[in-house]
Amino acid sequence: MGGPRIDPAAQEYIDAIPPEHRPLFDRLHRLVLEVQPEAEVVLSYKMPTYVAGRNRLHVGAWRHGVSLYGWTEGEDGGLVRRMPELSSGKGTLRITPQAAEQITDDELRAVVRGALG
Repeated sequence: MGGPRIDPAAQEYIDAIPPEHRPLFDRLHRLVLEVQPEAEVVLSYKMPTYVAGRNRLHVGAWRHGVSLYGWTEGEDGGLVRRMPELSSGKGTLRITPQAAEQITDDELRAVVRGALG
């Protein structure tokens, strides 16, 4: 009952996220666990990956902000239709801290549900 299971390698990545991107990562982490409280966090493709059953959502912190990989297009609560510049290919969202200010928690929850069910 002490929170999600986080692989030590994933925790090391999370701890090293630059301070300017950590609030966005922490917001996404909180929302993932609201949608999928049983999700585990492992390191896959050299980034934290939320695992729920056979489903995966990869979350990487980069120079621009945070990217999400593995969500299902069309299951994003209308986010990509409203902000098409966030989509940089099939199943990839690139979110800057500035863009995140315009994204609702409900839209991010929809993205999480699109990835993790």
